Amino acid sequence: MMLTSQIVQMTVAFILAGLVATGLIKVWMVVTLSFISGCGQAFGGPAYQSLIPTLVGKEHLPNAVALNSIQFNLARVFGPLLAGATLAAFGSAACFGLNGLSFFVVILALLSMNIKHVKPADPKPMMQELKGGLRYAKGEPTIVALTILAALTTFLGLPLLTFLPVFARDIFQGDVNRFSQMMAYSGAGAVCGALVVAWLGRFTHMGRALLITQVAFGALITAFAMSRILWLSNVLLFFSGAALLMTFSMTSSLVQLIVPDHLRGRVMSIYMVAFRGGMPLGSLAAGYAASVTSAPLVLEVNGVLIMCVAVYFLIKSHGVREL
Repeated sequence: MMLTSQIVQMTVAFILAGLVATGLIKVWMVVTLSFISGCGQAFGGPAYQSLIPTLVGKEHLPNAVALNSIQFNLARVFGPLLAGATLAAFGSAACFGLNGLSFFVVILALLSMNIKHVKPADPKPMMQELKGGLRYAKGEPTIVALTILAALTTFLGLPLLTFLPVFARDIFQGDVNRFSQMMAYSGAGAVCGALVVAWLGRFTHMGRALLITQVAFGALITAFAMSRILWLSNVLLFFSGAALLMTFSMTSSLVQLIVPDHLRGRVMSIYMVAFRGGMPLGSLAAGYAASVTSAPLVLEVNGVLIMCVAVYFLIKSHGVREL
């Protein structure tokens, strides 16, 4: 499933490169190819998350989840720099071409892994298996709470990254280099946050630490939205990137630790729908709200709402605080 997902995304990248290079690209083509790529990610994401516990023991699972997230955030640091240089030197078609070539590395890595697949002892029809996963997730208040936390964090928190070009251009009167610099600060903070979680591993009161970190994340977003000093905004981006990654890593680790092995794929699929679905929906809602008001005001409100959500779970718990 993961190999198929990577091949689909690689094909989309190469098609985009060809369409841009020939000048035949249209908006509907970009939308269609984005949809196809999203379908590939929808299958690959849960498979990716479900694979991690087969590679490491449960005692090392939080370390593995945190270290695994570093690769994504290192890409956020170096990706804009590499893309900017490639765009300036060779054009946008080359950027899509390089993106397509990068999938070969992932495909070769997957082919080099030697994993023993254990078939279920009592396989059931797909719809019955799906209903079983939904029934389990619905019946576990802690899973429901963690899924809601993940969805709201991405819905309210990820517009911070979506609005970075607006802040770079309108607030700090910069260009693409200013935007790349701000993304690099956020990405570097995320890498440091992942290293902190990897160093801590599985520890007592992990759920409480997650909620406190989320409160800090909301406060950092609000402070960034109010800042008009470039160096201070970069510092706030660094720490908000760290808090965001720590929140994501601890939430994913706790879900992985709770779910039994035979339900892991299905429950992680539900979790990933909430986690990934919050990103585009949050950006869409925040973009509309910013068109009516302003990007800084939207981020201020989002930061306060994130703090309110975390404080609610600190008070009411729903099983998260005791993890």
